[in-house]
Amino acid sequence: MKLFDSHAHLDDEKFNQDREELIKKIEESDTTNFITAGYSIDGSIKALELSRKYSFIYATVGISPNDIPQSEEELWKDIRKIENLILEELKLENTDINKRKKLVAIGEIGLDYYWEKDEKMKELQRKAFIKQIELANKYDFPIVIHTRDAIMDTLNILKNNEVKKRGVFHCCPQNRELIKEALKLGFYISFAGPITFKNSKNADEMINLVPNDRLLIETDSPYLAPEPVRGTRNDPRNVKFIAEKIANVKNISLEEVANITYNNVRAIFNI
Repeated sequence: MKLFDSHAHLDDEKFNQDREELIKKIEESDTTNFITAGYSIDGSIKALELSRKYSFIYATVGISPNDIPQSEEELWKDIRKIENLILEELKLENTDINKRKKLVAIGEIGLDYYWEKDEKMKELQRKAFIKQIELANKYDFPIVIHTRDAIMDTLNILKNNEVKKRGVFHCCPQNRELIKEALKLGFYISFAGPITFKNSKNADEMINLVPNDRLLIETDSPYLAPEPVRGTRNDPRNVKFIAEKIANVKNISLEEVANITYNNVRAIFNI
């Protein structure tokens, strides 16, 4: 059985003490591949470094809504840095015909109003989101979307700014209308640990809303560890618990979920 964790953060500082040791353990598990997602300049750089070092790790680059700078001037500087990372990676791929494509998407990007109450900063989030969609279109990448307490604004931006290669709603909120609209727009839905939580009342309904050919699984490590390891530091080996939950709800085997989601992540990210 091969499992593909479509979204983790092995670039996160919570792994600084034992990152290499943990990666070896992951390599020996059923999680045969994972994507480490950048969410800041430093995190994106680290994600690319890890993807180049390990054949089974892929990377995304981007600035999350919670990591954008406090001014528009600084934001444009960071956007240029992300573009430079993309150009550097594309040049590396083009100059070494034996090098596999490791940068697979722009993300995570999007909107998060959970902590942010200032309207000017919300507007800056929206500008950052749109600008990174433009980068994805310019360089022919899908996007990885983070949205929290900003569903309507997220959907409005996507409806008014076409994403040519579509993408994924990562750790998708368990919201019926969001999932329905995201699917209409051609996006994939990725579920994480929250669908396994005992207080998740509508998880089964949300899982059944997503057709098998649009379904992904992820850990969002080191956050949101699923049951039965909730409360611990999460890592890509735990993606099996998300797969098991989906298998139970859809009444199919764990191996089927593994195969479906493995093929889906390869399709959307062109791996």
